[in-house]
Amino acid sequence: MTLEEQLTAYRPFNEQEARDLPLMLDFLRHGERPFERANETRHFTASAWVTNAARDRVLMIWHNVYRSWAWTGGHADGETDLLAVARREAEEESGVKGLRPVSEAPLSVEILTVDGHEKRGRYVPGHLHYNVTYLFEADAAQALRAKPDENSGAGWFSPEEALEACSEPWMAERIYRKLIYKMK
Repeated sequence: MTLEEQLTAYRPFNEQEARDLPLMLDFLRHGERPFERANETRHFTASAWVTNAARDRVLMIWHNVYRSWAWTGGHADGETDLLAVARREAEEESGVKGLRPVSEAPLSVEILTVDGHEKRGRYVPGHLHYNVTYLFEADAAQALRAKPDENSGAGWFSPEEALEACSEPWMAERIYRKLIYKMK
């Protein structure tokens, strides 16, 4: 299923998604280089919300740019299969093995703001991430590792611990709380 088919079939969960989804579809259909960072104002990204089969643990990384415990995810970099991007980023950023997508359909959609910041010695201007989140399962007993150029740690948290550990109030309350509710 193409991303356009996934987003067209997606049913918004709340007002945030209902407002963001048409903008995402319009950008996908008419935007310039929607899957490339060369579009410095906005581009598609993918995130993985990784949980164990019992749904009582979620995978989080300590994100060096956001200085917060966060989900895994990243830029499409030209790839149009965002489920594959989400899987790749989760594996690269945490070392998690044996990821199983719960569905090929998105768990969540959101347009996220990114403040200007330095990355690898280069200034990155503020921009928007047109983000699609997918739900994955993995064994929470496995060892994880950091990816030092992007994060400083990876770990399994209870859903409530994940909310408390996140130092970005908007992400914790508006995005992660939604994902916790929807993953059940």
